[in-house]
Amino acid sequence: MKIAIIFPGIGYTADKPLLHYGRRLAADLGYEVRVMSYKGFPSKVKGDRKRMEESFSIALEQSREMLSGTNLADYDDVLFIGKSIGTIVAAKIASESAEKTQGIVGEIASEGAKNIRLILYTPLEETFAFPFGRAVAFTGTADPWVGGEESRIFGLCTERGIPCFRIPGGNHSLESGDVLADIGELYKVMEETRRFIREEVQE
Repeated sequence: MKIAIIFPGIGYTADKPLLHYGRRLAADLGYEVRVMSYKGFPSKVKGDRKRMEESFSIALEQSREMLSGTNLADYDDVLFIGKSIGTIVAAKIASESAEKTQGIVGEIASEGAKNIRLILYTPLEETFAFPFGRAVAFTGTADPWVGGEESRIFGLCTERGIPCFRIPGGNHSLESGDVLADIGELYKVMEETRRFIREEVQE
């Protein structure tokens, strides 16, 4: 059995392009899809450490509630697809699963934890505070949430051996403002997403 769990961002819901097409790819490839949804975030989160931590706690707790009763060890293949703050939640859950802790989805056998893979759309630095396994990341070179051109995301991915695709001029939605160019970049992102889901190795 295969399951894909979608972890949206604060304002980037599952019906927006990256998550909409990401979850459609997973469904087309035979995954059962579960979508997390959050409510009650504080306003003006960007740049405010306290509000970011509060938002993370809200998203994590609500994800725990929605996943209660789900045992990831029952699945042969577990895929987490996260966007922005959702990548932090996904990383936290994956790390807890690997540690066989009791909590979010019950006590998970180590063989089950090994089957968790992460797709990280516009991850934040805090995502890399947690240990997790195989992953792929996508970040924009003009993403203000991670410092734009000064972003550490690519370096953090390199340190962890995670393939990281940088979208030229991409903001926190991986968009540049040029509609046709953005559609082209979205196609490339989905190509890499599908390749990762199918575990295809680039030559």
